[in-house]
Amino acid sequence: MSIDWTARAEAFADEVLFPSADAVDRMDVVPRERLDLVAEGGWYGLSSPSSGIDMGGGRPILEAFAGGCLTTTLVWMQHLGQPPACAFGAEHLRVWLEPLASGEIRSTVAYAGLRPDAPLRACQDGDDWVLDGVAPWVSGWGLTTMIHVAARAEDDDVVWLLADAPLPGMRAEPHRLLALDASATVTLHFDGVRVGGDRLTSRFPWADWPARDAMGLRTNGSLALGLTARCLRLLGPSALDDELVRVRADLDAGDATTYPARRAAACELAVRAASALLVAEGSGAVERGRTAERLYREAALLLVFGSRPAIRSSLLAAFGAG
Repeated sequence: MSIDWTARAEAFADEVLFPSADAVDRMDVVPRERLDLVAEGGWYGLSSPSSGIDMGGGRPILEAFAGGCLTTTLVWMQHLGQPPACAFGAEHLRVWLEPLASGEIRSTVAYAGLRPDAPLRACQDGDDWVLDGVAPWVSGWGLTTMIHVAARAEDDDVVWLLADAPLPGMRAEPHRLLALDASATVTLHFDGVRVGGDRLTSRFPWADWPARDAMGLRTNGSLALGLTARCLRLLGPSALDDELVRVRADLDAGDATTYPARRAAACELAVRAASALLVAEGSGAVERGRTAERLYREAALLLVFGSRPAIRSSLLAAFGAG
């Protein structure tokens, strides 16, 4: 009998994540026990080939999680690129696949080497790679023991490395965020951090990245859809329900050329849904610790989370500031 992963995710979000999401929002950091529950549910292996879930099948799962607790979702989703990196990389990387898929090893990711200005650099020294620079946004710091680092090599290649965390030469500078503050998001500094050459998962010319990135813009749209769906469930039936169905369908039918505008539409809808919930609940909803207040702040954060210039332009135009 096949597993209905979407139904399982919706039940997990409703029964485990959402009831305590407000409490997590007030904490300094997501409790490890909460991430243990995510691991026990098998969710760290969502992106492993053994799960049988493709990218399209993973979208409603991510949406359900985001509507349960966006803070927990952010920490967990940073891990999801690492199982396939080990599954489809060099043979010796397979040793990491099962511990990553089970959540025995929990990881995060640093994308700094993918930026055009690449503030994080990698140089080869014998069999090792040496990292210098900064990764401006790394979530789940202190909750993970591995970090998948993208850095730029001297030949303008992007190198991806599985680094233990922390390592000598790493220094974290915490951020204080509008929302998701318990995600333990930091700016991570690298000062001569040495990573073994056997931890290289992939290498490719940076010039290949923009096309790959454009095709990957759909994924984060599920966060806005999930937050919107939660707001609308709390709000009750409204015309926004049909709009959510339409925006989701538009994203699912999109491609690299349409994803930016459709991602922007999803984020703008999340802000309107959260605003409507806040208004419906009245003045008490602005008190810190209330669900509507949390969702409103989270919707605002999603306006700039994982953004790109084309998404920003579409949002500014939607707000009359383009």
